Amino acid sequence: MSIKIRLKKFGTKKRPYYRIVVMDSKSPRDGKTLDEVGLYHPIEKQGEQVRVNEEKINGWIQKGVQPTLTVKRVLNKNNIYFNREAQ
Repeated sequence: MSIKIRLKKFGTKKRPYYRIVVMDSKSPRDGKTLDEVGLYHPIEKQGEQVRVNEEKINGWIQKGVQPTLTVKRVLNKNNIYFNREAQ
């Protein structure tokens, strides 16, 4: 079973927001999650777009879970760096 940190979409048409979640990579985008680790609101102001629990993210990464490319970009763009030593 391959587990990823990825985005789960919510909101309406042209007003999306996302939850950053840990889930099986083969499950549907809006399927059941293992853990919720943050929020991403792309429409908000730059400083209010991302809210994450860095301890939870680092804990999952230490267990071997890989973030998707999109999640990596969102976190790096907002100066939220996960513990790369665990990779």
